[in-house]
Amino acid sequence: MSDLAHPSVAYGKTGILLVNLGTPESPDAKGLRPYLKQFLSDRRVIETSPIIWQPILRGIILNTRPRKSARAYAKIWNKETDESPLRYFTRTQAEKLHERFGDGLEIEWAMRYGAPSIADKLAALKARGCERISVIALYPQYSASTSASVYDDVFRALLDMRWQPAVRTAAPWHDMPAYITALAASVRAHYKTLDWKPDVLVASFHGLPQMYFDKGDPYHCHCAKTARLLREKLKLPEDRFKLTFQSRFGPTKWLEPYTDKTVEDLASDGTKKLAVITPGFVSDCVETLEEINIELRETFEAAGGTHFTTVPCLNDAEGGVTLLEKIVKREISGW
Repeated sequence: MSDLAHPSVAYGKTGILLVNLGTPESPDAKGLRPYLKQFLSDRRVIETSPIIWQPILRGIILNTRPRKSARAYAKIWNKETDESPLRYFTRTQAEKLHERFGDGLEIEWAMRYGAPSIADKLAALKARGCERISVIALYPQYSASTSASVYDDVFRALLDMRWQPAVRTAAPWHDMPAYITALAASVRAHYKTLDWKPDVLVASFHGLPQMYFDKGDPYHCHCAKTARLLREKLKLPEDRFKLTFQSRFGPTKWLEPYTDKTVEDLASDGTKKLAVITPGFVSDCVETLEEINIELRETFEAAGGTHFTTVPCLNDAEGGVTLLEKIVKREISGW
């Protein structure tokens, strides 16, 4: 009897693996240290030679940054489910996608750093009979430091499989009409909840070292196109819409303009009412909820601003799940 005919061998299914950046297990230094060690040891994230970088990471950063990062996570931790918002939304996105597709697809989710791991979830899908797996890194704009890192980890996991499934990696969707439409709809819906009208909308994307762009990373171009398409969809004039980059780390030059400096300048120049959207994040996380909604708010108000709001990420709202459904259908076309 062949393996395929054996009743204990599952086969014939298609699987989806959603992958987001990662999350610590707890909002304290103990939970942050292994997460940061894995994240900051990724050669796609930190391209400096390990001979130079690892002593700095282990001797300085991992002895100071976990406590600082833990304070940020503690402010936004989901105490009801005891998990980070990123983990919560990635999990619920997968659950709601499963409701959309039913038994037609096997759907799982994983984190590039932390748990659940990509390797474990690929193995789980394969064990459930998935001969075809579409891996979707949840980054609309491609970068070697994000999307490529996810797919690197997928291919590493395949090295240990004697019987590999067919695997597809998802193309970026920074200019996908459904994505731009979902973003614009989220802005309009959020504005309806306000009793004031923003003077300027800032589109803040996660930053990237300038040298990565100089080496050919398309991330900046993808962000700029997303921003332009969103501004056009919202019919905003250029002086009422700003593209910026947040989350700088270390002494090197990063992509400009910087979000914090731009917002400070806007307030100093007379802008009183400001809205910020973070289109590069599919789910709210520490960078959106703490860095933007708390720290950036304080920066804006200290510089003279009076009204500040952040547009929630697409998260597991109807529009966000519909977008993911369309991406899934695009990626499994022909399967």
